[in-house]
Amino acid sequence: MTAPNRKIRWGVLGCARIAREAVIPALQRAGNSTLHALASRDPAKLDAARTRFGVTRTYPGYADLLRDPEVDAVYIPLPNALHREWTIRAAEQGKHVLCEKPLALTAAEGRDMVAVGAAHGVTLMEAFMYRYTDRSRQVRDVLRSGALGEIRFVSATFNFLLANPASIKLRPELGGGSLYDVGCYPVNFIGMVADGPDPKAAGGARPDKVVVDCVRPGGIDLSFSALLRYPSGLGAALHCGFDAHLRTWAEITGTQGVLEVPDTFLDNAGALTLITGGERREIPVAASDRYRLEVEDFAAALLLGRAPQFGLAETLRNLEVTDRLLAASR
Repeated sequence: MTAPNRKIRWGVLGCARIAREAVIPALQRAGNSTLHALASRDPAKLDAARTRFGVTRTYPGYADLLRDPEVDAVYIPLPNALHREWTIRAAEQGKHVLCEKPLALTAAEGRDMVAVGAAHGVTLMEAFMYRYTDRSRQVRDVLRSGALGEIRFVSATFNFLLANPASIKLRPELGGGSLYDVGCYPVNFIGMVADGPDPKAAGGARPDKVVVDCVRPGGIDLSFSALLRYPSGLGAALHCGFDAHLRTWAEITGTQGVLEVPDTFLDNAGALTLITGGERREIPVAASDRYRLEVEDFAAALLLGRAPQFGLAETLRNLEVTDRLLAASR
């Protein structure tokens, strides 16, 4: 795996939009990866993929791809309710797995997936691409600097207007709902702040109190709001939904300052605003190729025998917090 110029050979399970528009192009831009195979149950999508991406090895079923001995790793963009099954089946075939967020529908499912991956010696990572942006790096740098003092409150929001009534995001049997789809980002961001600046503490902080309000027509949460309280005294507010204009925003408030984070989960250029005392300072943010960086980090982890930058401790914590939020909403 560490031979010079070695590239990870990827298989992709399904032709979901995020695979077509983001991750497959990122695989093709990545310096240490190559798109080796693609599986889809839709022949028309396979034909379109051959033309668009030049992939020659295609399979009519996901299990067929997993039996390909030349596939090193798979990317799973399937509906949320299928993540557990196909991650486990991939691990059992010795394939490393980059799985779309949320990794699973429950913490119990997530622990099963992690255990099977460990038992088969494969690397598993949840695809939180926003953590590979310059914006996220700048946020962590400010937190590590201590410029905000003791952190007292954090809020995070991710909304967009879902206009397609046939979207799988609205189907409860496929793991639909705004908390799973976009709320997982604020859950992760709040957890990252609650963990504090020590990387060794990642995934450790958990709230001891949650209060929830949500709108749930048709069996899924169309919008979801929550207040969280941590043992440290940190307070947090989360909001997500499918029923309002696109908005991604976060704010971190400490005893010495405030950090405003517009476009929190996006990869465009922009700026953070750091307010300390009477001073308001803009921190430039560079545009980032977040999907490529995510793919390259995961592939490098496999080639170099190290862990990916985004770890499973945070993933499992995210799932535990999501479980609590959903339980409190019913």
